[in-house]
Amino acid sequence: MTGPFRYTDPLPPRAATGVTADVYAQLSTDFGIEGASTFVVLSASPPLLTGAWALLRESLLAGRASRTDKQVVAAGVSLANRCPFCVDAHTVLLHATGDHRLAEVIARGEVPTDPGHAALLAWAKGTRTGEAGEPPFPAAHAPEFIGTALAFHFINRVVSSLLTETMLPGNVQRYRLVRSLAGRSLSRTVRREPAPGASLGLLETSGPEPAWAAGAPAGTAYAALRAAARQGAALLPEEDRAYVRDAVAASGGEHPALTGDWLPARDERPGARLALLAALAPYRITDEDVAAWRGPHHTDHCLVHLVAYGAITATERVEAALATDKEPV
Repeated sequence: MTGPFRYTDPLPPRAATGVTADVYAQLSTDFGIEGASTFVVLSASPPLLTGAWALLRESLLAGRASRTDKQVVAAGVSLANRCPFCVDAHTVLLHATGDHRLAEVIARGEVPTDPGHAALLAWAKGTRTGEAGEPPFPAAHAPEFIGTALAFHFINRVVSSLLTETMLPGNVQRYRLVRSLAGRSLSRTVRREPAPGASLGLLETSGPEPAWAAGAPAGTAYAALRAAARQGAALLPEEDRAYVRDAVAASGGEHPALTGDWLPARDERPGARLALLAALAPYRITDEDVAAWRGPHHTDHCLVHLVAYGAITATERVEAALATDKEPV
């Protein structure tokens, strides 16, 4: 294990070349965080890295909707997915927007007093189980809010699968003062207005764009991420792919029980087990689960793609459920 990375050993950002270096440069400028481990962990696969970065950038960072409102959605999704690393990160980023009280309310798992923020938080949490209901945002902002929700349904699962839960050394982000100071250090970046679409030239994959995006850059980014993540299906035989797809569809987005037969045996179908854990309970992946699947012929690239396949399978279930909800207000 190297730093926050549980099962991979990515090159340090300073050693990056090509499109990977281009992503890191844009990430530093537009996100304000150099070498963010959330993206470094995907660097073994440039198509996954570029797709994930573009979706986050074009939905959360760029656009016309309030950055604070979109951070509330990102935090709500992360709470629903039980991703402590991401909840801490979004608490810090809410501090960066200047909404310090709101940041700490959400960090404590409480409901914001502002009705608009409360509605966005509830909607975001409900996306995991398909109970989001009517979107509490204008139709014109749907690509940004839906794109943000889907981005973090994917990213949460990658983070919980492949990173430790500690966002800062010594777990110091558990202190309110540290969260506030870290946020203030990012406040200038958060106030910037990145030009929409600037990440799309980095993309290495493509596919049909979703209807919810209405031609917005977030739709192009999501299509690229989906295409890249689906490549991980090739690591499983068809019967295991079907097993994962069927189990995710049947789950309803609920967190699985600690016991039961929902997981295939580690010694019989290790790949299906790992992908299904990444989709439904990535925080329960163990060293034994990874070792059972990963042989000498499976590289970091393979592991990242298998996790991404499970993550996108769950994310697509969320997307399908959102498509059946009522139109935004």
